[in-house]
Amino acid sequence: MTVDAVSVPYLPAQPLAKGPGLLTPETLVKAVTARMTAQIRVEESATGRVVDAERRDQIAEVILAEELEAIAHAELSAGRPMPTAEAEADLARRARNHLFGLGGFQPYLELDDVENINILGHDKVFLRLTGNRRVRGEWPVAASDDELVDLIRMVAARSGEDERRFDRGSPIVDAQLPDGSRMNAVAWVSRRPTVSIRIHRYPTATMTTMLDLGVVDEDLAAFLSAAVKARMNILIAGGPGTGKTTLLRALASQISPAESLITIEDSRELNLDADAQAHPEVRSLQSRPGNIEGEGEISLAVLTRAALRQAPDRVIVGEVRGEEVVQMFKAMSQGSDGSMATIHASDSREVFVKLATYAAEAPSRPGVTEVNLYIASAVDLIVQLDYTTDGITRVISSVREVSDADGENLVTNEVFEPDGDNRARATGVISDKRARKLAAAGLDPDVLRAALPREW
Repeated sequence: MTVDAVSVPYLPAQPLAKGPGLLTPETLVKAVTARMTAQIRVEESATGRVVDAERRDQIAEVILAEELEAIAHAELSAGRPMPTAEAEADLARRARNHLFGLGGFQPYLELDDVENINILGHDKVFLRLTGNRRVRGEWPVAASDDELVDLIRMVAARSGEDERRFDRGSPIVDAQLPDGSRMNAVAWVSRRPTVSIRIHRYPTATMTTMLDLGVVDEDLAAFLSAAVKARMNILIAGGPGTGKTTLLRALASQISPAESLITIEDSRELNLDADAQAHPEVRSLQSRPGNIEGEGEISLAVLTRAALRQAPDRVIVGEVRGEEVVQMFKAMSQGSDGSMATIHASDSREVFVKLATYAAEAPSRPGVTEVNLYIASAVDLIVQLDYTTDGITRVISSVREVSDADGENLVTNEVFEPDGDNRARATGVISDKRARKLAAAGLDPDVLRAALPREW
């Protein structure tokens, strides 16, 4: 005889401890979790099948409703006022966040306009919203710093990635949240536990997204689309929070589905492999820190070297910040034309200083002249992200072409330069070689001529 899970009776609610503090989400979660564990054990024994995630959620909802009713009766029996409908709804919401969501982080993650959540201890929350607005969070994410540490551990455990320890021996943890957002948390080496959550508001950005957000205009969108199709190697530069990863996704959307891609990241944020229709052949590689003994580390440099052996059409590096830049140069100049990466830099000229500094970390220790030859042979364009002069709108402010290397100097042209509002406008200056490649990729030459200064 086959027993269906829904025919298995639910175990009765157990009386919770009476007295002050009865109505807390923590008490409720503990009660629901204990009954869930027992109920699942009974059902699996009766049906001979493992309870799946959907059924677990059903069980949790039924038990949650019963526990709330039991709490109300317990309060009434003790002569205390029954919880109001509003208080009960709030208690249920907070309990659901612990059971199904991300605890005290969940309400902030559900805000429509949030981009970054910075947490300093359990009771100090600072938000960066769209339009570069900054506000203070209205409620704590946990009841204490110890509970915040427990919450961080829970979130890291649910990330589904490699082991994510968070303790005195490993006081820093990175984890990906279910919606693709990234969490970085630090404790024990800071005065209080701190958390930074970076929300990806545009996980499938396209050039249309960039147009809608005002990052580019029609001419610049056409130029960048042609540059990708012409297989130019592109570095996206900008300060923190300027939208480098989003722009990288948008540029990648212009790559043909027929091409083989390898993405290399410290933390998976691009998620190009999530769209099998746009990018059916994507190998997503992620670096790995060493264990507490320093063993097992897989660096970006190692991954980039491995990527070259797999002969992809393009290599996309989430962010270059060290010796892996030398391997990236090799990828860009040895067959993987059209590769892309991001780099932290406040302007396009600073990029060259950063590249030389990072390259010097490589075992080969290349000098400035050698690095410049690498850059000139590997990098076609540097796309600079910034804000408009009012500090509100993210925009591309500059596009610089790398033309040649002359010893310790690089020869570059600013193809698009910032106007009075810090938005990129064409200068009309570009090498013949790249102008021909762009035209062959479908760019109308008038795109570059249309924005020439009037005196020209």
